[in-house]
Amino acid sequence: MERVRVMVVDDHDNFRRGLEAMLSSADGFELVGTAADGRTAVELALEQQPDVILMDLHMPRLNGVEATARIVQSSPHIGVLVLTMMEDEDSVFAAVRAGARGYLLKGARRIEILRSIEAVCAGEVIFGPGIADRMMTYFRGVRIKPTTQAFPQLTERERVILGRIAEGLENAEIARELGLSVKTVRNHASNIFAKLQVAHRAQAIILAREAGLE
Repeated sequence: MERVRVMVVDDHDNFRRGLEAMLSSADGFELVGTAADGRTAVELALEQQPDVILMDLHMPRLNGVEATARIVQSSPHIGVLVLTMMEDEDSVFAAVRAGARGYLLKGARRIEILRSIEAVCAGEVIFGPGIADRMMTYFRGVRIKPTTQAFPQLTERERVILGRIAEGLENAEIARELGLSVKTVRNHASNIFAKLQVAHRAQAIILAREAGLE
């Protein structure tokens, strides 16, 4: 079984060394590089091409959001997992918009961090329990009503499904509500993501909310 190649980016020396020690002692993981600022992180990521990057947000020279955006733009196959103390909605949404596939707080347990790294490496989108609860509460707070003005590249059916996605509904729930098969909804969702040029569901949700589909 191939090991997950991981890079650590954090400007706090002690915390970074703790992550390095954790990865070095865990089975199935390989530490391929570390950085203490965003600019070095971008350069090292493009050179090493890790599977997953543990990324802090508040850093010198280049913040974690901008570093994430540059890395994902150049190497979209690299999964960025944010690990930070910043839990406000603006920070979470900014990181997801930049292309992060996961968001954990620094209080996360060792096992949670390792499992999240594996999930991101497998192409999943992962949020820590507290972050996930807050995001779903926010997304479900307003009933989304798709309009013809937003996203003209989408068909009417796609706009309706995007609205349901933005409400936080899963594919099976959307299928039941609209009388469609789960496979049909999944295909529509894939077309929506491609047309909106987003990598995953969380990015589509944020984009829909910012477009005023409410």
